[in-house]
Amino acid sequence: MSQTESPDQDPVFQLKGSMLAITVLELSRNDLDSLDRQLAAKVAQAPNFFSNAPLVLALDKLPPSEGAVDLPGLMRVCRQHGLRTLAIRASRIEDIAAAIAIDIPVLPPSGARERPLETAEPVAPKKPEKPPEPAVKQTRVITTPVRGGQQIYAQGGDLVVVSSVSPGAELLADGNIHVYGPMRGRALAGVKGDTKARIFCQQLSAELISIAGHYKVSEDLRRDPMWGSGVQVSLSGDVLNIIRL
Repeated sequence: MSQTESPDQDPVFQLKGSMLAITVLELSRNDLDSLDRQLAAKVAQAPNFFSNAPLVLALDKLPPSEGAVDLPGLMRVCRQHGLRTLAIRASRIEDIAAAIAIDIPVLPPSGARERPLETAEPVAPKKPEKPPEPAVKQTRVITTPVRGGQQIYAQGGDLVVVSSVSPGAELLADGNIHVYGPMRGRALAGVKGDTKARIFCQQLSAELISIAGHYKVSEDLRRDPMWGSGVQVSLSGDVLNIIRL
């Protein structure tokens, strides 16, 4: 390296904010044996959806009467079913201490607001700037049938399929998904966390539908009166709403 060159001239990293769709496992009882059995049954319904899926373990809804959680054992059960624990959400001191002991990040309880660590210095008001033009979302259009085993992803926008989607096929989109034909595979909209994304299909016969990580599998969908009909799927809070087109 010459004397005029400096290793600090070019940045080696960037810090960026991101919205990721992460599954949250909210524990209501401290019973690892029951969790193991029930989780195995749930994963069997959509194995590809859960394979190596990032996970937040939510322990903040556990009542005090449930006692201390075996956190390493809980993570081990989840890992056996393909779920990779990134962090826990907790409010009880013993759960937070258990996470710190094994170097697992702790998130604030659901609905909690983080408080600033220090008071920000007052800054002079800036002159209002002209708001940027809204970005145009790219729409990916598929005009041929989507076969079993195919995966189609519309990055940064909507996905439109003007044909049928076979069992075993998977549609993913950062935005909305439109299927103008029988929908028999899996449809995952808002995969980067867009809770306003929607799914539209002319015939709901899907193996799985998901919006921003909230999903229903065919076992649940078959009990819905809209099964086999043209529907619109939206997300309200943590609940998927299915209404007729």
